Amino acid sequence: MLALLLVLMVRAAMVPITAGKEEKPTAGFTESLSGAVSGKPAAERKRDDDLQLYDNVIERIGRGENYYKVAADEHRKADYPLRPGVAVRLPTLAYLDMILGLPGQMAAALALMLAVLWAWWKRFGDEPGGQRYQRIGTALIFLGASLGLNRNYFVLHELWAGMLMVLALGLHRPGRRWGGALAAAALALAIREHVLPFVLLMGALAFLRRDWKEGAAWSALVVVFFGALAVHMHFVAQQVLPSDVMGPDWLVFRGLSGWLSNVVLSSNLRFLPHYLAGPLVILMVLGWAGWKSGAGTTAALLYAGYGVAFMIAGRDNNFYWGAVIAPGMFAGLAFVPRALASLWRAALGAGPA
Repeated sequence: MLALLLVLMVRAAMVPITAGKEEKPTAGFTESLSGAVSGKPAAERKRDDDLQLYDNVIERIGRGENYYKVAADEHRKADYPLRPGVAVRLPTLAYLDMILGLPGQMAAALALMLAVLWAWWKRFGDEPGGQRYQRIGTALIFLGASLGLNRNYFVLHELWAGMLMVLALGLHRPGRRWGGALAAAALALAIREHVLPFVLLMGALAFLRRDWKEGAAWSALVVVFFGALAVHMHFVAQQVLPSDVMGPDWLVFRGLSGWLSNVVLSSNLRFLPHYLAGPLVILMVLGWAGWKSGAGTTAALLYAGYGVAFMIAGRDNNFYWGAVIAPGMFAGLAFVPRALASLWRAALGAGPA
């Protein structure tokens, strides 16, 4: 296992971090930062195409226009596909942003951040052996989730979905309390369908624990989601014209580069050289796996599962999908020394601690 880890770390250090042939590797998440460093006023900085599209949609539905007509129109203006229907975002976040306005969005982002930190402080304290990691673990959660406070990306669906998903994981108590986690996950799923693997995992783990009530609740959420998605697809299909082209395939099998690029470019790891950032992603998952607790096991399965998914699905310019998982991954670094020590003892035949 140590040899395999070493090989994987070396490979991660060599893999390029990419965000599309025509984009800078840090496009999207770092434009506001580069603009601030250059001294350009905010009004003169170029807005990312995706974010500008969401801005336009929010502005127009605020004037009373129909969401699906507006989305179709803005997609065509930006030369974005309308097929398949999932290329058009669910309307939840657009309406929330429109209702809240910028001040409300800032208040919601701050409240969500505080809720995430509180939830994980409590969860570290409740898990076996977690008390010793409360401070460093919560600090690392803040480091990973701090992008949620950047107002330039309040229109980005993955940002809110990722924050809500890490909140759900922090609120969850297997076999005891799961209603808050279910509610947070439901809102995250209503914002971005990429949260579905998390919901499926939580349901599967509940059934494995023979917690039929919780398993049924997560299953019901999946059923309701697919019903809502079908309605969404129906309304999108009504706007599609024969001239609208099909979007490119998402199954491009980028391999390790897909996983690492998505996480690095959607987190504060983007400031590091790729030969450091890539291995850190591997260590985050290793750390979670090394924490023998319900939270550790769930997080390890979650982040490893999304890693496999990102290796299979998603183009280079879909790197922002990584924001769905990036907020919670950082805390895995707190458990890396413990995980490495356990692997070393296992290699020497002493067994885990």
